[in-house]
Parts: sequence; C-alpha cells; structure tokens
Amino acid sequence: MFAAAGIVILLVMVFGGFVIAGGSLGPVLKALPLEMMIIGGAAIGATVIGNSMHELKLLGSGMKKVFGGPRYSDQDHIDVIALTAKLMKMMKTEGPVALESHVTNPQESAIFAEYPALLADKALTSLICDTLTLIVVSSGSLDTHAVEDVMDNAIKSHLHEMEEPQHALQSLADALPALGIVAAVLGVIKTMGSIDEPPSVLGGMIGSALVGTFLGVLLAYGFVGPMAGRLKQVNAHDAQIYHSVKQVLIASLHGYPQPLVVESARSGLPPAHRPALTDLLDTLRGK
Repeated sequence: MFAAAGIVILLVMVFGGFVIAGGSLGPVLKALPLEMMIIGGAAIGATVIGNSMHELKLLGSGMKKVFGGPRYSDQDHIDVIALTAKLMKMMKTEGPVALESHVTNPQESAIFAEYPALLADKALTSLICDTLTLIVVSSGSLDTHAVEDVMDNAIKSHLHEMEEPQHALQSLADALPALGIVAAVLGVIKTMGSIDEPPSVLGGMIGSALVGTFLGVLLAYGFVGPMAGRLKQVNAHDAQIYHSVKQVLIASLHGYPQPLVVESARSGLPPAHRPALTDLLDTLRGK
C-alpha cells in the first residue's frame, strides 16, 4: 500500500511541479510512448539477458513483496518460536524416537497441524524437519556446533536465493540512466537528420530526445531503486524467522531452560515486531 501511495506522490509532485513552473506536458506525453518503448524494452531485454528463468520468476515474486509487504506476520514469528520450542521440548522429555514421526512426516503431525500457515511454507518446514531429522537419526549425539554450522549453511543458501530479485532490481536501477541516454542519443540522431527543419520543429525534436534522459533518471531513482531498497527491507524482515528457528534449536541443544530458549529467539526480532516475553510463554502454556 505504501509503495503504491509513494508512486502517486512521486508522479503528482514531479509533473505537478513541472506544470506549476509553466511547463507543458504536451511534448512530454507525445514523446513518452516511444521513449518508454526504447528504455523499457531495453531494460526488459537486459534483465532477460542477465537472468535465468528461475531468477526471472523470483523477480516476479519479489515485485509482489514490494507492494504486498513481508510474507510473515508478527503472529508467524510468534508461532514459529512456539512450534520449534514444542518440538524440542518433546525431544527432551520423550526422546528422539517420539519426535521422529513429526519431523519425517510433518503433514500428519498434530504439532505442525496447530500452525497451518507455517506448515504450508516448504522452505521453513524443511529447515525445521531436516535439522531435527539429523538429530533424531543420530539419537541426539550430534555436536551442537556441528548442527549450528549445518543450519547456518542452509539458511545462507536460502537467503541468497531470496536476495536475488533485489540484486536484479538494483542492477536495473543502475542501468536505467544509461539506457535513457541511449534513447536520448537516438533522438539526437533523428534530429540531426532533420537539421534543415525550422527552429520550432528542431526544438520539439530536441525536447523529445531529452525526454529519454529524463525517463531513464526518473525510473532509476524514483521507481526501481526505491523498489530494490524496499525489497531488501522486506527480505530482512522475512529472514528473521529462519534465525528464530536456529536460535530455538541451538539454545535447546545447549540445554538452556525453556524461558531462556524462547528469549534467545525473541530478542533477535526487530523491536517493532518483538512480542512480549510473557505472551510467548503464555502461548507455549496454551493460554
């Protein structure tokens, strides 16, 4: 919602200020379709050249995040801490064998069934279940630091994929001013081919050429660059849920009491989205 509102504000202020200053939108609007075709087409082509189909699909999902916001809600962050803490408590009190059916077939798990939104997230469920499966098959004898290293590697790999759309958008933002110059140069070439025209005609042609430079800069710094920044913020918010899983699992393997286990994950959440410790503990107690 904020991204859409920002676009409206940007367009109103830029073009509104131009009109108030005495400028005419006629030449801009006349040149806009062809200049946008050149710049936009070049931008799309460059993006296709620089990315595989997988990255292009990720870019589409990334654009949804720009306008839709983070995938995970504040409640999801609470739930993932509660879910992971319950699983580790079961392993501690009933042993790895009792946990096996829950992590090898989470779709049939009564514990996972309490959190359907998390269960539907394959990447998050895999991180939890794969790590706990390692612990189960080793009968809980794995070195905690080794488990932490495995989790760090899995999280790093997933976050790298999450960040690909942001890198693609930032690369596009960096390229757009130059693509605007390409459009402007083509406009100048066209103008030079009509050098015998009267000044009023040449002025209009030069103005149309400059629209290309204007569009390239506006798209880069007014649209695509801020979108890349917003996507980076959203990804950082969503990434925290994976770190919360890791904190609960590792703290539990170290043998910390459950309140400290929960706090180790809760304290890593951004202050604006951090639940009260008492609320988390109440959730675990079923209140």
